[in-house]
Amino acid sequence: MLDIKYIIENREEVERSIELRHFKTDLDAVIDAYDRFRSVKQALEEKQAEANTVAKTISTADPSERPALIERGSALKAETSKLGEEMAAHEAEWKELMLTVPNTLPGDTPEGKDDTANETVKTFLEPPRVNFKQKDHIELGKSLDLIDFEGGAKVAGAKFYFLKNEAVMLEMALQHFAFKKAIEHGFIPLQTPDLARNEVLQGAGFAPRGNESNTYRIEDQDLSLVATAEIPVGGLHAGEILPEEMLPLRYVAWSHCFRTEAGAAGQASKGLYRVHQFSKVELYAFTTPEQSAAVHEELLALEESIYQELQIPYRVVRICAGDLGAPAWKKYDIEAWMPGKGENGEYGEITSASNCTDFQARRLNVRYKDKATGQNRFVHTLNGTAIAMSRTPIAILENFQTERGTVIVPEVLRPVMGVDEIMPKTARDDEDAKQATA
Repeated sequence: MLDIKYIIENREEVERSIELRHFKTDLDAVIDAYDRFRSVKQALEEKQAEANTVAKTISTADPSERPALIERGSALKAETSKLGEEMAAHEAEWKELMLTVPNTLPGDTPEGKDDTANETVKTFLEPPRVNFKQKDHIELGKSLDLIDFEGGAKVAGAKFYFLKNEAVMLEMALQHFAFKKAIEHGFIPLQTPDLARNEVLQGAGFAPRGNESNTYRIEDQDLSLVATAEIPVGGLHAGEILPEEMLPLRYVAWSHCFRTEAGAAGQASKGLYRVHQFSKVELYAFTTPEQSAAVHEELLALEESIYQELQIPYRVVRICAGDLGAPAWKKYDIEAWMPGKGENGEYGEITSASNCTDFQARRLNVRYKDKATGQNRFVHTLNGTAIAMSRTPIAILENFQTERGTVIVPEVLRPVMGVDEIMPKTARDDEDAKQATA
């Protein structure tokens, strides 16, 4: 969340962000609720001060004055109790409304209502040109016996799936590769809980309840399944004051991700592209305000290096205001070329890299001690996707398929995969038989 004083003093800037993001935040209601809270708080403090004075006076007062002072003390106790309840109610109202206020925006943020207004920053490799009809990952998953959507639907419903055979090894290889790259860049490896308290979800900017929620909640418990490792990693240092010398503090985390809304039916969300459960390797950083811009570019560069080594064609896009969520101040996406997406192939999002400034840190109360001033300041938080295990396999299967119906394994994944090529089951059995008799 933003600082309420900042909102009041920089109202025009905040209103610009609300307007460009196409949010429906009522800033007047936010400020009015804060004024009511502040007014009652001041009245409460005045009554508490008077009550303290009366309490101190009773012991030294003339006996004839004590009954009146005791009566006044009792009245003040009732008044402060009532004001305390009023203040708590106004504070809850104000803080609830504050959750509707998004982060601010850099001045150079592209304007637009949705992803069609995102701006391409750079591209890597051209989409491959082939002289055969390419299959999408659903067809390849079936012909190569890699993905079982029918089995997943039987067990858990639509948009769930089983990975099989080399697809399992592919996910493990991608996870290993992403962790290795991140650790080489100074990231601390984590495996997170798949559940988080709802206050942690809210602190990270994810709605645990309501019509806008994309969250699986645990009935009768203050817990939800996480949609991304960004949530538990963001909450890891909640309520802490970090030494400045620890910053930037970088984590690479693996988690399952659970999302209730799997998107509309049709080409845009078919197969693995939008599902209810998948695995992801997430990058996360806590920084000082002065470090965050540079670390944001570092996250993007690391993500790019992963996909460059995989040799997957991609483009980097700068996200426009209308396509940004509430926490992000600035965000990039990497979109991989997917031959099976749309009618003739399209780019599809596979990673993101966001600078959330102090927006999440204020909600989660993560601060650091400034060595120069000795003051406690809010950290900046940043997050990015190293590898999303549902969408990256789409790009690999579709871009590296051959006319023979096989898929060439990217070279950097072969040591863990144990194979250079994914073949149909019959060909795989024949190859195994040859090796057994050799």
